[in-house]
Amino acid sequence: MAARTGQQYINGLREQEREVWIGGERVRDVTTHPGLAGGVRAIAHLYDMQHDPKLHAVMTYKSPSSGQPVGRSFDNPQTREALETRTQMMLNWARATCGMMGRSPDFMNVTFAAWGAAADFFGEKRPEFGKNMRRYVEYIRENDITLTHALINLQRSRNVSGMFNLEEGTALQVIRETDAGIIVRGARILATLAPLSDEIAVYSPRLARHSEDHSPFAVNFSIPCGTKGVRFLCRDSFDLGRSHFDAPLASRFEEMDCIVFFDDVLVPWERVFLLYDVDRLNATPTVTHSTAHSAHQGAAKNLAKCEFVLGLALKMTEALGNAHLPHTEERIGQLMLYTELMRACVRAAEADAERDQWGVMCPAILPVESTRNLMMTAYPRMLEIIQLLGSSSFLLTPSEKDFAGPLRPQIEQYLATDNMAARERVKLFRLAWDVAGSAFGSRQELYERFFASDPLTRARAMAAIYPKADVMARVTEILNRDDEAW
Repeated sequence: MAARTGQQYINGLREQEREVWIGGERVRDVTTHPGLAGGVRAIAHLYDMQHDPKLHAVMTYKSPSSGQPVGRSFDNPQTREALETRTQMMLNWARATCGMMGRSPDFMNVTFAAWGAAADFFGEKRPEFGKNMRRYVEYIRENDITLTHALINLQRSRNVSGMFNLEEGTALQVIRETDAGIIVRGARILATLAPLSDEIAVYSPRLARHSEDHSPFAVNFSIPCGTKGVRFLCRDSFDLGRSHFDAPLASRFEEMDCIVFFDDVLVPWERVFLLYDVDRLNATPTVTHSTAHSAHQGAAKNLAKCEFVLGLALKMTEALGNAHLPHTEERIGQLMLYTELMRACVRAAEADAERDQWGVMCPAILPVESTRNLMMTAYPRMLEIIQLLGSSSFLLTPSEKDFAGPLRPQIEQYLATDNMAARERVKLFRLAWDVAGSAFGSRQELYERFFASDPLTRARAMAAIYPKADVMARVTEILNRDDEAW
């Protein structure tokens, strides 16, 4: 199989039985469940884009092993041009979902592509793990597998160890080894897209506060979502079965978030990529540069999301006829600033990209890391601006059924503006409400606040990689400059 179609993706979900729970009931078919089917269709559309004749050359590339067209997000670009093409592919997907599906399949694809290129790192002490990684990356590429992941361990208390609080009986850990593989037990969060995925990858960003160099909590593996003992517990769905008119985003882009329980799950040896090695786990993001590639994908999503919110705000001011007012211009200016900062960071990451030791053209880390930090504070402000621009218009939003009811003449007369008919106005502001006021929109705000961990962790990460000596040297130079030299 090469790059999949949407129907092939849907068929794959139906063929693999998995244990998904939502609202106290087990989901038998995620492709038809009313709270999940909209998200399934959205992901299927992304896969269909790979076969659009106008997009095919960007969305796919020639497989290095089979020669068949495969998803571009699996590519390890060798040149800046190839990196830019991958960016365009990711932007095409992100724009198709208005930036509202933060865990579209390309997020995990670019991560595993980087790990595949750096397979020798995983096999340095245990060669079989390097071989496992190479085989697995080829498998997911050639079969266009949809991956979710679960990174964070649950904890009973928030002591000084914070997110790295590893408690036996709660955190996911290796219980024992068998001839067939390792047995793992525990729970992980937050598996976004899990019910809509083929497989789940389990690893940790790092175990920096775990002092031992050999730990049962240090593990990296991937298994099918239908593996025995794996259970997914969903939050409430924000797709409430309303029409695209009434809930234009929630009805389309519910990607779902889950807690994952692992009840003595057998992970076959060929699916294990790292075991017990804390130092190697801690070093994985930087040595393999997977953090730069995943941040690059996130930057594309951030740009698409900013573009969408800006476009929405402009349409709102057009409808209300207040675009010329100074306070409106100031707020629109802020949205433009965020959008162009995101665009500039993406371009800078490409322009300053360099080949790493694995031969992969790696986007510059500082620009893409900057988008992660900026989006945490920018997106809540963007939603506030939408709320301020919309004001009471958010409350003047009759449903689609109202337009078919007896009050339609009055609605069309009184809710029209000088620039927009009533139906178009209501439809627009229902979209704006789904962005900035609904449960779906609130989840998006929370998601962006913590998409890449918490603000403190991201700020410390930026401080750790920033070339401080260069800018400090300029200050030292002026302090030591001889005034007579001027």
